[in-house]
Amino acid sequence: MEKRRPLKSAKKNEEHFFDYTLLFIILFLLGFGLVMLYSTSSYEAALDFKGDGAYYLKKQGFATALGLVVMVVVTRIPYHFWERFAELGYLVSVIMILLVKTPLGITAGGATRWINVFGLSLQPAEVAKLCMILFLAKMICKLGKSVSNFKAFLLILAVPVPICLLVWLVTNNMSSAIIIMGIAICMLFVASPEYKKFIFGGLSLATVGAAAVYFISHQAGDSMSFRGKRILAWLDPEAYASGTGFQTLQALYAIGSGGIFGKGLGESMQKLGFLPEAQNDMIFSIICEELGLFGAIAIILLFVLLIWRCVVIANNSPDLFGALLVVGVLGHLGIQVILNIAVVTNSMPNTGITLPFISYGGSSILFLLTEVGLVLSVSRGIRLKEM
Repeated sequence: MEKRRPLKSAKKNEEHFFDYTLLFIILFLLGFGLVMLYSTSSYEAALDFKGDGAYYLKKQGFATALGLVVMVVVTRIPYHFWERFAELGYLVSVIMILLVKTPLGITAGGATRWINVFGLSLQPAEVAKLCMILFLAKMICKLGKSVSNFKAFLLILAVPVPICLLVWLVTNNMSSAIIIMGIAICMLFVASPEYKKFIFGGLSLATVGAAAVYFISHQAGDSMSFRGKRILAWLDPEAYASGTGFQTLQALYAIGSGGIFGKGLGESMQKLGFLPEAQNDMIFSIICEELGLFGAIAIILLFVLLIWRCVVIANNSPDLFGALLVVGVLGHLGIQVILNIAVVTNSMPNTGITLPFISYGGSSILFLLTEVGLVLSVSRGIRLKEM
């Protein structure tokens, strides 16, 4: 009698997911950023670097190429590999920030915020943002359900405080300190099941901020500190047109003169020595001038799409650690984009925040692409099942 072969149990075929939409958005922003950087900086670079109009483009191009290599490597490595380095990363962040005050510190544009690492300038604040995401993701996972406990809640909020204070006091970089604390709040908000603390904290912070602005606005401008004058210039930039409000006014002129469709790529007038450091914090104003409201909205929509793809990956992450990593990166990108555009449009005081993937800055582009590599690594951990 012929023996029947045992029926094989139906198995589900599993395929690993990879977010090509996110990758395309990043590559487009990088390419667009290099084009706009060259358009924005070529005039100033030719004057400052013996006719080399592509000086900033070449430096940014090198940092972008290096960042893409790092992004690919990080993408291929399982994201749990980095979990073991979370505590070390926190310690390294502290050490690197303190090195700014040593002979390794580099001063540029009147600020000492970089260190010399093997002949390359590196901004410790950018390292701290990435390391903070790793450390908080691991810490929140260890705490588990106790995150909703008030003591655990305060403990997590206390973790970034030393880094924020060091970034603010040692490197005089309040904007990066705000972003690091914002990253922590975003990650805690997602992990915590209760939102009352955040609502109360947000209202309290808004009240204190409003009171501070009211107090500063009723003081004599000459007796104000540098940051106090920035707030006064934010409230009335024309009154400080020759000083603190000069950059803001020039940025607003650029935005206003662009109209709906802009003057055309390369046709900006404000970049011709009128708008200081246009390739850094104020590059969005040049985008508005050359590409108009249409180009500005298109870039904002791209950032919205980028954040949405991060939300999709976080929602489908294989575990909490991966989801928190993506939320940390999402928070970093979202906060930085919102603050940069708010500063350029004078919706908030000038704080010196760059536009991700577009503004000039080697350290920024390198570590942003590293963070994107982490997000793509999490996306590769998502498994698609077919019956």
